[in-house]
This record gives sequence, C-alpha cells and structure tokens, in this order.
Amino acid sequence: MIDYYEGLMEDEQKKVSEVLECLYKQTFLLEHIYDKKIKRYIINKMFYQCDKHLEFIKAYFAVMGMEVVENAQLGIIYLRSGQVMGDRLTRLATLYVLVLKLIYDEQMATVSSSVYVVTTLGAIHEKLGVYGLLEKAPSDSKIRETLAVLRRYQVIALPDFMDSLDGYTRIIVYPTVNVILMGDDVRALLKDFGEEGAGEGGSES
Repeated sequence: MIDYYEGLMEDEQKKVSEVLECLYKQTFLLEHIYDKKIKRYIINKMFYQCDKHLEFIKAYFAVMGMEVVENAQLGIIYLRSGQVMGDRLTRLATLYVLVLKLIYDEQMATVSSSVYVVTTLGAIHEKLGVYGLLEKAPSDSKIRETLAVLRRYQVIALPDFMDSLDGYTRIIVYPTVNVILMGDDVRALLKDFGEEGAGEGGSES
C-alpha cells in the first residue's frame, strides 16, 4: 500500500491525500454535484480521482476498520462502518432524512431520467405534519443548522440562498439518502418517532 502511494508523482500524491481527507470528513462522494453559480449539475473531479485510486483508498480505510463502497448505479462512493454518518444527528436532522427518503422514493417511482430529486422545505414539513412529528415549526436557526449538516454530508444541495427560509425554499435530494436509509424501514421509524414525540410532548432537539 505504501509502495503504491510513494510510486505516484508528487502532484498525484497531493490529490490522493485530498480525496482521503474529503471522503473521511463528508462520508460520501458524488459523481455529479449541483453548482449553485452556474445552476446545473457538474462532474465532481474528486469522485473520479477517488475512483482512479480506489483499490489503494479501500486498503487505506480498511486499516481503520472502514469499508469503501462504490455504487455505480447511483454514482456514489462512500465510507461504511458501524455508523454511516460520523456525527450523531439531531432529532430534527434524522426526521428530515426520513422524510427526504420518502419524498425521493415517491418521485423516483414516477417516470424519471435522473437520480436527483427536487423538493421544498414546505413539502418536508408537510410530511412531518402528516406523521404527527411537528407540533410547531422549528426555528429558522435549527432549520439552517440541520440543512447545513445534511449538505456537508452530501445528502442535499441548496440551489437557493438561505438568507430567507420559507416553504418554497428548494432542496435537491442526492441519491446518498438511499445509502443512509433503506425504504422498508422508513415508515416504521417514522411511527416510532411519532410515538416518542407524543410521549415527550412533541419536543424537538
């Protein structure tokens, strides 16, 4: 493994190091990402750099007890260990992920030529209301904090600026949501959260 790395040119070594750091920090690498400046999806060079040195990167993370998985169909390379996402998600972030998975599956069930789905903040809160998980709307600060975490882990992209949040704020749902959560478990988990919220008076943290 060391011989492989040392055999690379200095510039290539730097690129591999950047990929290792990026994958470790954000868990997921997407083949295509949304560029807010040009308002379209672009090729993620980091993904292809990772794919180019995939066997070395797999061996590197194996030493840490982590598995590097490539899903060619969804265009994702990600780390898998005991916990898919490094940080412990807040209750609100977990609920957002659950609902985003529902929305993703619903839209993908229709005729679609893309693995990316666009929804709105209002649609997310509406579904949370349907399942009795929101007695009142979370504060803007908690919403921003939650969206920032999900964006950092490449679960979502935000084509709109977050200066003013409302029900029309658009959210791009990346296919990483499929890796975090399997569809069969979503509704059961939502039910559990609903019962938990009722027992706690619907409090949110």
